[in-house]
Amino acid sequence: MRTLFLLFMALIVMGLSGCGYNRFQSADEQIKASWSEVLNQYQRRADLVPNLVSTVKGEAAFEQQTLTQVIEARARATAIQATPELVNDPDAFQKFQQAQGQLSGALSRLLVVSENYPKLKANQAFRDLQAQLEGTENRITVARNRYIQAVQEYNVAVRSFPSNLTAMLFGYKPKANFTVENEKEISRPPAVNFQAAPAAPAAPGAGK
Repeated sequence: MRTLFLLFMALIVMGLSGCGYNRFQSADEQIKASWSEVLNQYQRRADLVPNLVSTVKGEAAFEQQTLTQVIEARARATAIQATPELVNDPDAFQKFQQAQGQLSGALSRLLVVSENYPKLKANQAFRDLQAQLEGTENRITVARNRYIQAVQEYNVAVRSFPSNLTAMLFGYKPKANFTVENEKEISRPPAVNFQAAPAAPAAPGAGK
């Protein structure tokens, strides 16, 4: 009797393995790890924004609308509770990526506008924050790409026969992924130019 039980269990294990159960387990863990890294990098960027805004505020003539857009975009992005379960909720995932995309756009505009302020560009603190932001954006791109690949492999398994039978049996469902349009917008790091701005033309009568 014991021998039959062991044989039965062995057949079950072999059947699950053949139908992709272990594959789902491995893929699910890879997605969790990839998603965690995406969140870490987005949080790193969010943490840079207050110091960046504070430094830019030191430039009295800087466009307040641009600063306000960055502050509001960060508030929207950090207001969303980004948990591991977010990848299982397409609607919540879409809101999350839209909020992050808005923050990316606001930060890009701030850096572009900063080109018009030579004094601000010469500020060492601002230059350091620019470099940190650029590095973080690159890390976000890498982390997102890893997540996208992990989800693609998982979703293919969920929809393909015979592994889709295992997915239905154990409740594995397709997970949300970044859209192509959103990927083009977010994965483009802000253009950071550390070259000195051309000197402004002297005002008429200056130096007299």
